Amino acid sequence: MTTDYKCVTTVTGIQEYIGNSTTVAFDFETAPDDPYREEDKAALDPARAHVVGCSFSVKEGTGIYVPVAHRVGNNINTEDFYMFLTAFLTNRATVKIAHNIAFESAMAYARGIVIQTPVYDTICASQMTLKSVYEFRKLNESGLKRLAEELFGEPLPSFTSVTDGKHFDELDSNDAETVRYGAADSDFALRLYHKFNDWFDKYLPKHRYIVEEIESPTAVYLGIMKCNGIPVDVPLMQERKTEAEAEMERIRQEIAFVIGDVPIGANCSTQAFKNYLFKDLGLPVLKTTEKNREAADDMTMTLLKEWCDQNRPELSQLFTLVQEYRKWGKLKSTYIDGYMRFVNPVTGRIHPDLFALSTDTGRMNCRNPNAQNMPRKTNDPIGVRNFIKAPAGHLILSLDFSQIELRVGAFYCRDEVMLDTYRNNGDIHAATTSVIFGVSYEEAQDKHAANYKEHRTIAKNVNFGTFYGLFPAGLQKTLQFKAGIKKSVKECEDILFNLKDGYRGLTTWQEDAKAEAAKRMYSETWLGRRRYLPQIRSDNWGQKSFAERCALNTPIQGTAADILKLAIVRILAGLPERPWLKPILQIHDELTFIIPKDRLSEAVAFIRKCMEEKPFPEFDLPLIAEASAGPAFGTMEELEA
Repeated sequence: MTTDYKCVTTVTGIQEYIGNSTTVAFDFETAPDDPYREEDKAALDPARAHVVGCSFSVKEGTGIYVPVAHRVGNNINTEDFYMFLTAFLTNRATVKIAHNIAFESAMAYARGIVIQTPVYDTICASQMTLKSVYEFRKLNESGLKRLAEELFGEPLPSFTSVTDGKHFDELDSNDAETVRYGAADSDFALRLYHKFNDWFDKYLPKHRYIVEEIESPTAVYLGIMKCNGIPVDVPLMQERKTEAEAEMERIRQEIAFVIGDVPIGANCSTQAFKNYLFKDLGLPVLKTTEKNREAADDMTMTLLKEWCDQNRPELSQLFTLVQEYRKWGKLKSTYIDGYMRFVNPVTGRIHPDLFALSTDTGRMNCRNPNAQNMPRKTNDPIGVRNFIKAPAGHLILSLDFSQIELRVGAFYCRDEVMLDTYRNNGDIHAATTSVIFGVSYEEAQDKHAANYKEHRTIAKNVNFGTFYGLFPAGLQKTLQFKAGIKKSVKECEDILFNLKDGYRGLTTWQEDAKAEAAKRMYSETWLGRRRYLPQIRSDNWGQKSFAERCALNTPIQGTAADILKLAIVRILAGLPERPWLKPILQIHDELTFIIPKDRLSEAVAFIRKCMEEKPFPEFDLPLIAEASAGPAFGTMEELEA
């Protein structure tokens, strides 16, 4: 296709090109600010970079490039441009298309602009289209240049070949190659918009809805969180690092007293340590790796301790020390050294990479660092959550969906006991205790009743696994290693039998869901997010069993993820009127913000309304968002509803 790309340096010129079009692709080119010109990837950091130019495309094969801050050549008037850009990005009558709109969102938000719907992220669309019969494209297969060549047969020049070692703002703004490179990004984003929508309309219409109404606005929100970053208490982290190192040295010396000079490494998993355990001491190999070698993971250490308790009690303390050493090692490497490595030198905050479509069920994940896997307060001697600290005069605020996956599970299986429990604001763990132990609901809630704590712990673990096809052996392991409760396989069989007998709708739904997935070879969420499961027809029991669990997991976990993202879309719409409300993090079913102290009530009311709104017409159970706030993430206290 021949192209018609032009350089435009006036707002009038932009408006003349866009005309009456209500579907417009756009793209930013960026460069590092002066103090950071030599720093790697500074051009991608809103705190260290600026917009150099912006391109627009309203018709395939055409586009304009608008230079904003080039050091060579002409530029548009900056004030005029940002007035136009603000109006454009917040225009609710125009579909704003971008490839990786999270980046554009972060850069715009750094200028005080909250991009508003309708929006369309062609990276999201790519990840929700199939690359083969049963496989969706992954993020690393969704780059613009790769898609341009794969879907249109048109190779695009690389950034390196165009810039030749320079920053983009050092290129001549009027040079044909600069204009072509800048405008092509918008042009091909527009082409992908039409290409993917044609595919959705033909093969998966529900995925188009999800891209347009859920995933693309969520990507905008992710960009805002990325820009805001997570405020951290670096002096506290350094203090805790010293404490962790001292504790590890103390434990290392205690281990050495038991085993001598055997090198244990940073994690007690060296081959020398394993040789000492299984050859020198002659301990039994209770677990092996996939390569059929002696395992030395945490479960192995637990199993060995239990064996030694019975057979070699003089060695039991060794495995207690190993577990302690590993715990401190992980806390230090993951949550102290790991977090400090990612503290932004300009903001003093951590700005993790957040992804909305990197899991099969649609749940979000996080890396660099993974800020979603902080240890629970009960297993955290150094207080990792206290590393996240609000600035002076502010609070950390989190709202968390209460038992959303259990509510979604009840919605799916239509079991009357479950439905009534939630409709009447009851206690689902008490209801399950009643069902599996044959006691009254009132007794199940009585904290003074015999076996109350153990029964409730079992009920909780059963609840959180039961919708996903829990087996007796799996329940036995879960209870033993997560809750410290020992039950025989027979006892676990009885628990699950009573559960299914008490929740009649559960078994029916599970069998129907597996049968439907086997017939269609996919499972999907209520809104139509699809996950293909070709192995569900496999002759291999392990593969088939895993696929069947996915058939149960996907509708529940995926629908819960969709509900959270729908809440995010509503919050996004309210951010322009609430510039003081700063989203910083998402963890599973929880959304976290920084707010001024005097805005607490207002913030809770707004966010709770967004989260508790009925997600789709058929959903007939109440959603509950529980709020907590405090000066640090680890000291938050639950707020009254």
